[in-house]
Order: sequence, then structure tokens, then C-alpha cells
Amino acid sequence: MKGLMQDWPLLVHTIIDYAAINHGEREVVSRIGDGPLHRTTYAEISVRAKKLSSALKRRGYGYGDLIATMAWNSAHHLESWYAIAGLGAVCHTLNPRLFEEQLIYIINHAEDKLIFVDADFVPLIEKLKDKLPAVQGIVVFGAEADLPASKIDGLIASETLINEGDENFAWPQFDENTACGLCYTSGTTGNPKGVLYTHRSNVLHAMSVNGADIIGLKSTDVVLPVVPMFHANAWSLTYSAPMAGSKLVMPGSKLDGQSVYELLEGEAVSFSAAVPTIWLMLLQYLEESGKTLPILERVAIGGSACPLAVMQAFKEKYDVEVLHAWGMTEMSPIGTIAMPTAAMEGLSDEELWGLKQKQGRAFYSVQLKIVDDDNNEQPRDGVAYGALKVRGTAVAKSYLKGEGRQAFDADGWFDTGDVGTIDAFGYFQITDRSKDVIKSGGEWISSIDLENVAVGHPDVAEAAVIGIAHPKWDERPLLVIVANAGASPSKDDILKFLEGKIAKWWMPDDVVFIDEIPHTATGKINKLGLREKFSDYVLPTATAAE
Repeated sequence: MKGLMQDWPLLVHTIIDYAAINHGEREVVSRIGDGPLHRTTYAEISVRAKKLSSALKRRGYGYGDLIATMAWNSAHHLESWYAIAGLGAVCHTLNPRLFEEQLIYIINHAEDKLIFVDADFVPLIEKLKDKLPAVQGIVVFGAEADLPASKIDGLIASETLINEGDENFAWPQFDENTACGLCYTSGTTGNPKGVLYTHRSNVLHAMSVNGADIIGLKSTDVVLPVVPMFHANAWSLTYSAPMAGSKLVMPGSKLDGQSVYELLEGEAVSFSAAVPTIWLMLLQYLEESGKTLPILERVAIGGSACPLAVMQAFKEKYDVEVLHAWGMTEMSPIGTIAMPTAAMEGLSDEELWGLKQKQGRAFYSVQLKIVDDDNNEQPRDGVAYGALKVRGTAVAKSYLKGEGRQAFDADGWFDTGDVGTIDAFGYFQITDRSKDVIKSGGEWISSIDLENVAVGHPDVAEAAVIGIAHPKWDERPLLVIVANAGASPSKDDILKFLEGKIAKWWMPDDVVFIDEIPHTATGKINKLGLREKFSDYVLPTATAAE
């Protein structure tokens, strides 16, 4: 027997419709270039999105078409997201930090027909355009009078399209499992792979992360998504904030410590989200300027493991709660969050800080397990480690065009490539990426744990650990350090700092200092690049062992 409830499809455009009706006056504030802050509302964004969508339809774009965006976080970018998805087309976010060859590959692989860009990126698109046979046009966010000079013929201003559009445009209706968004993985090994989100998965994910025990946005919140919209759905904030009726503050291209602080204070931001490098820059600015954070209540930190020193600085110096989160492009993207549960009542501060360093627990709609090499599930005791597999309502079941099939099994589990433990509280902790773990004498050393301890040294700005071949132990850790400006720590300083904080056999066999550690396009440490840089490196202990 079937129930007698309405079949109401979960379509992304219903989010902006809801925000316009119930929180229409709530602001969306954007920093666009060097001009004054741009201010609009959810009601205005809804109208403009419908006009843009209708104009795209009149120009021949429609259901199933791939339409790309390359832009910073702004109200204009947000309008395009809802306009494209509302049409039944697919919004493909392009990361401008990718290498040109990677951009050419993913645009052609996706078969994008149209690209919306910020004026900043027109020179980049000029370099690529002749190698993009499927792309029919380039739309630049802004007015026609502000179109930049370009070698590309027929640039279109987004305001021209919006002025052509119909504000009474009715969104077409279609199945909630229709594709609405496309984001490619960072591609640290091989070509990037496309993750194709559905309307249903994006709506359910936004509803999930808005739970009170997860991110829990409210209509009274002011939200600053520092994480870019081209980075895995801006961690769902472009959906979850309007769903809650929260004010949105879009930072544009200026993500340095001072610029982020100005928005935090000037717009009374209560919640923000970014990768650790952003927060390190903010904390450094606060330290140098002597400023405080009287309004900010909580921040979400993800993208890579957050050092304990950063979490403690936010809480102890500025009374800001840190939500340590983990996820992947393939998970829409949030999968776990280190939010305490009732079971943790009575734990000491030291024990709680230990838990906060972990990636956290899954929430309803996400399932986790760790398995050994034979795919046997391992106990949740915080000791047994294994490969992490996930499944859920917003987890990919395959990559675009069937690539990477080996990552998905017949029961719907996705192999994340992460290795770690799950404890009795359900908290998952990444010990490493499967390709980054250091195997020394048959035992595993976590490069992430080593990095997090090393970055706690007052003279260390950034740390990375890679495995180097060793004739006796197979691999041993090499610690790579970027020192703080004006600081000159020595190898002995670093090793002495590590004593007592890690197992003795984890102690790096050598420490090297470099000016800059390579990063991927999404801001993560590029271990592949480091391994290439130190491919011929010989550890001092290797010579002694021969």
C-alpha cells in the first residue's frame, strides 16, 4: 500500500523561491572588485534568477545543457546557479586555480555550451577559447558598459540577458533526480573526475547540514562562505543559508586576513567556513593588529586537517567555537562534523580537545565504515584502522561518463581513499590518504598527525610530511617546513619540539626547510608535487643503514 501524501519534487529552485517569499528582505552582500559592497536581497535574487533563466531559454539553452561558471563568490554568481538549475540545465563550476590543461580537459569532457565568468577571468578564457570546440558563448558578469576589451568575439554581459528576461517566468517541472550541478575532483592523480549532483541530493544535503547538531544555520545568522562556490558547492552554504533565511556575505576575490576580518566585523558575521590556511591568515592578522572577534560565534574548518593550535586559538583567545568538518566533492561535500554528543558529557577538557581534532561523526543520511584489505569491516574502537567507505543520500554512485568504477562497489559504498579509525563515539579520524600513508617496517605512520604536531611550533608556518625510501624500513618520514616570516628554526629545534608529542619511532629521519610548499587547486598540500621535488632525496639514516 502506498501512502497518500503529495509527490513534491525536491528541486533546487524551490530553495530560492522559499527564501524570496519568507525571507525576501534578507540581504546578500558581495565584495565585487575594489568598488563599494554590493547589496541585494533574496527577493531580488529570485526575480533576477528567473529573468536570467528565461533569457537563456529564449537563446536556445535548456534541459540537460551543461553551462559553466568561473567566478568568485558573489550575488551575481548565486543568481546564475539558481537560473541554470531552475532551467533544468547543469551548472558546472570551474576552479580558476587549475592548470590551463586541466581546465581545457574538464570543459571539453563536460561538453560545456556556455561559460559565465567574472571579468577577472576573461584573459584566462581567452587563452583557452580556441581549444573549447563545444563552447558557444561567454557571458561576463556585469553591465555591457563594463565589458572588458577582449579578443573573444561577442562577449555577452549578464545584465543584458537579465534585461531580456521575464520576471514572471515559471520554472519548468522535472524529476528531482535530474542533474543540476557538476564539480570535478581536484585530480591529484590522473585527470579530474566529474561528480554530477542531482536536485534531490543537493536539497537533502542542505537540509541535513542545517540540522541543529551539525551547522544549524538560523534566520538570525549572518553567514560568510569564504570557501569558494567552485569548491564542492561552497560546502552547501549557497543552499543551506537561503533555506534558513540567513544573511549571506560574499567575499569575492579578497581572502587575506585583513579583508576577511573587515567583512566579519563590518557585516556582523556569526558563522563562517573556510580551509585552515584562511584561518591561519586571519589569526596572524588578529595577532599583529590586536583586534578581536566580538561577534563571530562559530567557524567551520575543513578541506584538510585543522591543527589543534588553530582550534585552541579561536576558542581560548577569541571565544569562537570551531566545527571541525570533513567531506569530499563526492559527498556534496560534508560527511562528518566534530560536534559533541550527550555521550561525551563528563569528559575532561583534554579528552574533548582530543576528539575535536578528529574529523567527527556522521549525521543522518551518511553512513561510514572502515574495512581491511579483504573488505572486512573493522571495529569502532578508535584503534583498528582501515580504508574509509561511505554511502548516503548525497554521495556519488559513479563518476561522470563511468570513470573510476573501481571506487564504487555493488552495495553502493564509495571508497574515499582515506585511511583512519572510528571510535566508540562514532568519531572518524583520518590517519592519512591511502596513497600518502608512510609504511615503515610494516607499521603505518600518519603524515597528517605529524604535520599537525609540527605546525604547533611557534616558528612554523606550514608543515608537510612525505615518505622517503629507506633500505631497512622501506619508508621513513621526511618533515618539510615553511618557517614563519622572520623566524629561523633549526632541525634540532623542530625535533626537540616533537619529543614526547609523538611515538619515538614516528620521529622524522630528517627536517628540511623550503620557502613554499606546493598546494593543489583547492588549497590542499600537494603531496605528489612534494614527492616529485624530493624524488632523489637520500635520508641521512639511509646511508647509515646501508
